[in-house]
Amino acid sequence: MSTKSTLFAGLLALMPGFASAHVVIEDAYARVSSAMAQSGAIFMTLHNHNDFAEVLIGASSDVAQRVELHTHIQNAEGVMRMVEVEGGIAMAPDETVMLERGGLHVMLLGLNRALAHGDSFSLTLEFQTSDPITIEVPVDLERMPGHSAGGMQHDHGQMDHGSHGTAHGNGG
Repeated sequence: MSTKSTLFAGLLALMPGFASAHVVIEDAYARVSSAMAQSGAIFMTLHNHNDFAEVLIGASSDVAQRVELHTHIQNAEGVMRMVEVEGGIAMAPDETVMLERGGLHVMLLGLNRALAHGDSFSLTLEFQTSDPITIEVPVDLERMPGHSAGGMQHDHGQMDHGSHGTAHGNGG
């Protein structure tokens, strides 16, 4: 092995995230329906920049007793209801998935404190393959459906939700 090859192999060994999983989270934000709400929702855009499928399998935060992945389904009578997503939220290689009002979203259940406009809190997203990613989620009680900081649209039933930051996660 040449000196260059040996040096390159050594550098790769010191940088385990260099050639590993890569998920990007953008425009995360949270909403609650009122100051006394016991639940809230979080919306964001997920980008799977891997060459393999990835699954968001869960999330956690200290602001709620439980954090679940949810979506809306329509029953035979045409009534929409929120349900937990079984098995996680799948993302194909190089796919972008919107977690938005009226669709997929992260649900905060049993809030431990009120979420006021301008507050923020930490949220950790857990993936099947990639390392967990912790992001700071701002609370945006003024964002209207179809308006987002990064040009992305978000929509969630009766709850309005919001983060303007971007997080990159490298898995291992």
